[in-house]
Amino acid sequence: MYVPPHFDESRTEVLHDLIRQHPFGTLVTHGPDGLDANHIPFDLLPGQGPLGTLSAHVARANPVWQEVADGAEVLVIFRAGDAYISPNWYPSKHEFHQQVPTWNYMVAHAHGRITVRDDERYVRGVVARLTRTHEAGQPAPWKMGDSAPEFIDTLLKSIVGLEIEITRLVGKFKLSQNKEVRDLRNAGEALQALGEQAIGGAMLACAGAKPR
Repeated sequence: MYVPPHFDESRTEVLHDLIRQHPFGTLVTHGPDGLDANHIPFDLLPGQGPLGTLSAHVARANPVWQEVADGAEVLVIFRAGDAYISPNWYPSKHEFHQQVPTWNYMVAHAHGRITVRDDERYVRGVVARLTRTHEAGQPAPWKMGDSAPEFIDTLLKSIVGLEIEITRLVGKFKLSQNKEVRDLRNAGEALQALGEQAIGGAMLACAGAKPR
């Protein structure tokens, strides 16, 4: 991924936070038939390894777990949001007419080595953690114990675990940081007025932190 210095986000804690808040990632692998992409939710274990470990599961019917070798290099892409930016939102455009449209976004690329974990204990742990995390906001959170053990056991046999040791984290937060503060702020406010809170809010935060 091309990352100009002004769009670079290399802080591990910031990228971990992006992954936790936006855990639905795109797993990119290279198998015997070439490149493949699978879209699955991940659980981040930040304390496992220097940059953390990702865990997930896929259907046993999904060939990806048979097409990747243990230790193979893979890429997981996490996206926090994106938005079109109109040049009309930059006050400087109306003075100098030297602005063009662009697209802003925040992404994290987790490079790592994959291990297939086809064992019931591991898969059960992955499912339990994902469930606890994503059911936490429900009035009455669902838990695995709500279903008959035999039912859960049967379903667990139909999925396979994946574990990815993160070896490199690359972040790109393209938020018009290369623009004047007034342009950055006005474009962020325009996005928020349209209901685009993620990118708009991030741009306003950049405007507040940027020297005038």
